[in-house]
Amino acid sequence: MCFVLHLLAHGASWRPADFLGFSYGFRPGRSQHDALDALAVAIGRRKVSWILDADIRSYFEKIDQSWMVRFLEHRIGDRRILRLIQKWMGAGVSENGDWLDTLEGTPQGASASPLLGNVYLHYVFDLWADRWRRRQARGEVIIVRFADDYIVGFERRDDAERFLAELRDRLARFSLGLAAEKTRLIEFGRFAAERRQKRGLGKPETFQFLGFTHICTKDRRGRFALRRVTDKKRLRRKLRAVKEELKRRRHLPVPEQGRWLRSVVQGHYRYYAVPGNIAAITTFRFQVKRHWYRALRRRSPVA
Repeated sequence: MCFVLHLLAHGASWRPADFLGFSYGFRPGRSQHDALDALAVAIGRRKVSWILDADIRSYFEKIDQSWMVRFLEHRIGDRRILRLIQKWMGAGVSENGDWLDTLEGTPQGASASPLLGNVYLHYVFDLWADRWRRRQARGEVIIVRFADDYIVGFERRDDAERFLAELRDRLARFSLGLAAEKTRLIEFGRFAAERRQKRGLGKPETFQFLGFTHICTKDRRGRFALRRVTDKKRLRRKLRAVKEELKRRRHLPVPEQGRWLRSVVQGHYRYYAVPGNIAAITTFRFQVKRHWYRALRRRSPVA
């Protein structure tokens, strides 16, 4: 499988030009920050008034393996490689001690799953969405996708509503569906606050993308600004994970614990230290120090 992974990732099967510009997941030289920055620039400079925040339900579990093979055949001519991928996808998983066949989806946790999932959405979503915005949209449409996480912005609400209705049909054709509880169309962008105020409504809603909550706000000059802050749910999950790991490590030498915590905080800063997010990353550091202090107080006196 490592050989297949190398093929998928490094160009023996796909070149950068084979994917569309708004696709950022699992491509060399394209990171989550690149996707976040592209979205921020598009919202700030393009005519975006509505955001479609949609989630594909159980994406990696619902991938249709027969469609996957048909998509791979577009770029992989070697039948041996295709058979190898088919065997890997159908190898099964262990669940509660029992071995179950995988008739759909890709094996969770496998290194090739994200790459294959990216290929699947290239054909199912990217090519269709790009064609839709060029041929059917009446206003501007922006798209940013990283793996199965994507945001679509619209100038016109009627475009957004038609796109959402047709997206449901498109996904259903390939055994996928949207999670109703996580799919929303919200008013968002440079003029959202003013328009909502005129209609007697509150502030524009927010949306999450790649670990950040995106908020409509204003800069010091009163101009529109997009603010990105750490998603509170992700922050809480990360702090819980740090707390549990500290329990496991609390009897290790203090310098060793400190080195580990420093790497955790530095990694968090590298990802979440963006303009306007200083309060959230300061909170993370403070809470990590608090959890560490409490863990040290519970150490055995002889530790």
